[in-house]
Amino acid sequence: MQYEFLKQFPKRMKHVGAYVLLFANSSQKTIWKQFGFQKLDEQINVIFAVMLYLMEQSLKEENCTIDDIGAYLDSLNMRYFERNMGYEDCKTLGDFIINVVLSNEGKAMYFDGFDFEQRAYQIMNVSYVANKIVYVDSEVRRTSYYLTEDGYNLLLSTLEIESNMKLTIHEMIFKLHLEKQSYDKAVDDIKNVFNLLRIQLQKIEEAMGRIRRNALSYSVAEYETVLEENLDTISDTKQKFQNYRELVKTRVRELEEMDVNVRQLDGKEEEKLKNLSIIENYLNRTIDEHQKILNSHFDLKSLYTRELEQLSQMSFIRRFSMRNELYEKILERPEGLERMEIFLRPLFGNVPDKIYNLKKSTELQRPVRRKEQEETGDVMEFGDDAWMEAEERRQREKLARYERSLGFLLRRAMETETGEVSLEEIKAQEDYSELIPNVPIFKEIMVELLRGREIDMEQLREERRNYISEVSGGFRLNEMLLDLTETVAPQMRRIEVYRIEDGKVITFENVPDEKGSRKNICCSNVLIRVKRE
Repeated sequence: MQYEFLKQFPKRMKHVGAYVLLFANSSQKTIWKQFGFQKLDEQINVIFAVMLYLMEQSLKEENCTIDDIGAYLDSLNMRYFERNMGYEDCKTLGDFIINVVLSNEGKAMYFDGFDFEQRAYQIMNVSYVANKIVYVDSEVRRTSYYLTEDGYNLLLSTLEIESNMKLTIHEMIFKLHLEKQSYDKAVDDIKNVFNLLRIQLQKIEEAMGRIRRNALSYSVAEYETVLEENLDTISDTKQKFQNYRELVKTRVRELEEMDVNVRQLDGKEEEKLKNLSIIENYLNRTIDEHQKILNSHFDLKSLYTRELEQLSQMSFIRRFSMRNELYEKILERPEGLERMEIFLRPLFGNVPDKIYNLKKSTELQRPVRRKEQEETGDVMEFGDDAWMEAEERRQREKLARYERSLGFLLRRAMETETGEVSLEEIKAQEDYSELIPNVPIFKEIMVELLRGREIDMEQLREERRNYISEVSGGFRLNEMLLDLTETVAPQMRRIEVYRIEDGKVITFENVPDEKGSRKNICCSNVLIRVKRE
């Protein structure tokens, strides 16, 4: 097989399928919203809380009926979730989680994993819970639920072992397989050990990157955690792996001498020799990785100490606003220009250090005029929470203007019998301030609509369900349209936007720009058509 790392692929897909089927059975079910669990995060938390209760009851070999699950959810709701649910509601929700989410309404669940050795998909059954008949108080017949092997594996994989024990456990398993001469399994074990060392090295590099950017954003608790993990990793690992390497070299030498002097190796012995060579290669890489972690550990300590010392020195530096402390004073008293050198002389006392910033060389270069419009006159200090809150408030207000403008267009189209409206018809009305809060917002909305031309709302909903998109702080047409369909136009199915080629120029007069001055907008006539359910 060319790609050895694909050997256990169906087994990996079995673990992945356990999560995929769980989310597929739960998502898009309206019952969650009836009980106040709107977000997917909240729903998944409730499901796993119920599964943990099932595991606890299964391990104690106690009955776990729907009544028990309802009482458990009712207790969680009163103490933690605080949703508007009574005991019967909790019982209904527990029945839904058990019989719909975990049992798929009694239908078998399958997930196909591709077997690269067989060149075909392998159908794998996934089952989280099973049930049995029990008698409560020796008379009442009830159905009791318990976890299956897949259910146990799913839960145990969410919290297997502490991170500081993973390396030790994998190293012990590797040692056992090496002693038993199960070299094919030892190959996977040493790969896992190498991957854990590589992950630890990446953690150190990421921590150093964050400290270089801003040491205040890296907490002391995070720094302490990384140092403890480093110490656990470099304590006595290197000597152990050097001993393993000598043992592997000895066994490789024995097999090679047997092949040359005694007899030709058979298929199994050749496979052992091949696996031993792979193990030796990974042991060499593991020792190198261990040395890199050791060096990076001390680099991290010195870097964090140096950055904190520099930040502490910055507190003695007095900062001022050029606009407030210089420009405004000069405008009030122009005669101060004669003594300007007194103010500027300290700036040229020392030769400044020249640093080439690679990040700046790869940034998108914007026009100077736009950059001046985006910049504000405020000076942001470290920990300037008031500035951040004001910036977030301005961003929310700007998005609200986008939403009002786009909602105005949709409402005007929905109010007509034909479901369409043009800019010329809107211009004929006296008040269009809601449509055009300012020039850039109106321009960006019309450009995005014309670029989309035909927008299918069901397709947008499907994309939202199937894909995780990055949260954006700016205007995104598709996201805002989906939000508006829930409030302004719930029956909207499709939007079509076309430029009307009639040669007319639509002029909106006295429209404010971002600075508050009034302008006239000249644009082509555009038709907005909304198709309903």
